[in-house]
Amino acid sequence: MYIKRAIEDSINKISKTFPVLLVTGPRQVGKTTLLKQLANDSRGYVTLDDPDARALAKTDAALFMQRYTPPILIDEIQYAPEILPYIKMHVDRTSNMGDFWLTGSQAFQMMKNVSESLAGRIGIVNLLGLSSSEIHKQHSEPFTTDPKRLITRLKQTHKIGLDEIYNSIFTGSFPALYRENNPPELTEFYRSYINTYLQRDIKDLTQVADETTFYNFMLLVAARTAKPIQYEELAREAGISAATAKKWLSILISSGIVALVQPYHNNLLKRTIKMPLLHFLDTGLCAYLLKWGNPETLERGAMSGSFFESWVFSEIYKSYLNAGKEPPIFYYRDKEKREIDLLLYESGTLYPIEIKKAASPGKDAIKNFNVLKPITEPEHFGKLEQYKTEIGSGAVICMANDLLPIDNKNWFVPVWLI
Repeated sequence: MYIKRAIEDSINKISKTFPVLLVTGPRQVGKTTLLKQLANDSRGYVTLDDPDARALAKTDAALFMQRYTPPILIDEIQYAPEILPYIKMHVDRTSNMGDFWLTGSQAFQMMKNVSESLAGRIGIVNLLGLSSSEIHKQHSEPFTTDPKRLITRLKQTHKIGLDEIYNSIFTGSFPALYRENNPPELTEFYRSYINTYLQRDIKDLTQVADETTFYNFMLLVAARTAKPIQYEELAREAGISAATAKKWLSILISSGIVALVQPYHNNLLKRTIKMPLLHFLDTGLCAYLLKWGNPETLERGAMSGSFFESWVFSEIYKSYLNAGKEPPIFYYRDKEKREIDLLLYESGTLYPIEIKKAASPGKDAIKNFNVLKPITEPEHFGKLEQYKTEIGSGAVICMANDLLPIDNKNWFVPVWLI
């Protein structure tokens, strides 16, 4: 059974705006299934996973284009970049919108070449795993701290308890795991996923020589989810150079395994730390790598809060991607170790967000929001007035049973509302 994806409207809009649509994202998140559903037999299909089709595309791209004419869906475009100039020539000649739909499992250097070769002719969307809204068949929109919109969302969303939340965290977001008929066994699915990722995507596309060392590096990264990243420390524990650690982490980012949240910087805030914050984008994969056996032990374990925070981040992150928007997400940390878990920055306004697993976090949960006060009063800083920034409504995302005000500007937001 097909699960309706929140990104469908964005894809249809882009297909009507550009001659070429590229859907990229991690392996097994449903890119091909989604595009086939939207195509509804109205376009041809070829996958470059097929060795014969791949060989034709690589050795005689012109003949390949004669055989597979638009409108066409070409799967796994990264395996045959030789056809890109021919796609460019076709769209320049015809200017037909939506002629080519492309997918790519990895956004490595070659995927960069796709966008460069087809600059101005291609619209790109990034698809991740299922969001909670998609799984529960609920309306999806970019997350907001605006209480009016949250109150409206209350009418469209049903409550989810702690056990169900951690079952989602433990299971992850890959569509195959939510099939109604014969879903794969969880451990076997992730074991196969990792093996395929290491043996095909990593070895074939990036020439990482030592798969075992890279796998151990992934374990160390998984253990750091929801934490600032320190490359030297990570490199030392992995037994590699800091340069290699940066390169390998960029591979995990490019392939949609992790995301780095950049620290918010403003010249009015003098003591901010500039390390990025790391989040695993699929908490099920993270739990598998770290050998958590079931949702109950994960919920009671030492990393329970970190997993909760990464799951909330990924849900907010996906809510923007699914709307065709770049996630405007930052975080704050200073040398006094004061932190704000997330900051949404839109139209010159910052919206602070804390993430707490507790059902009743208390007013202390927003105490660090005060560190942002200097950016609202630049009149004291002379020439720095240009850095003035408004502070919008804030949120503490937690296990509360209802949407409740903390004060006149900040709210407790139940995690199931995101």
